[in-house]
Amino acid sequence: FSQAWFIFCNRHRDKLKILFWDTNGFWLYYRRLEKGHFKWPVPKCDGAVHISKQQLHWLLSGLTLDNPKAHRPIYGLEV
Repeated sequence: FSQAWFIFCNRHRDKLKILFWDTNGFWLYYRRLEKGHFKWPVPKCDGAVHISKQQLHWLLSGLTLDNPKAHRPIYGLEV
C-alpha cells in the first residue's frame, strides 16, 4: 500500500507494465512500442532499480536514464 510504482519490462524490451496502488485498488498501465525498444537500465545487485519521476518520463520517451545533459535538482535555495 505504499506510493511506489512497480515497472516491469519484457525480454524484448518493447512492452512495459506499471503497477501501483491507488486508495482502494491497483492501477495497471501497459505500453507497447511498434518500433524500437525501451532503454532499460541495468539492475543493481538486489535486482531493483530506483528511478526518479524525471527518469521515468525519459524511459517512457525512449531515452536513456543516464542523460548527461539533464539538469540536476537544486536544493537549499531561498528566495
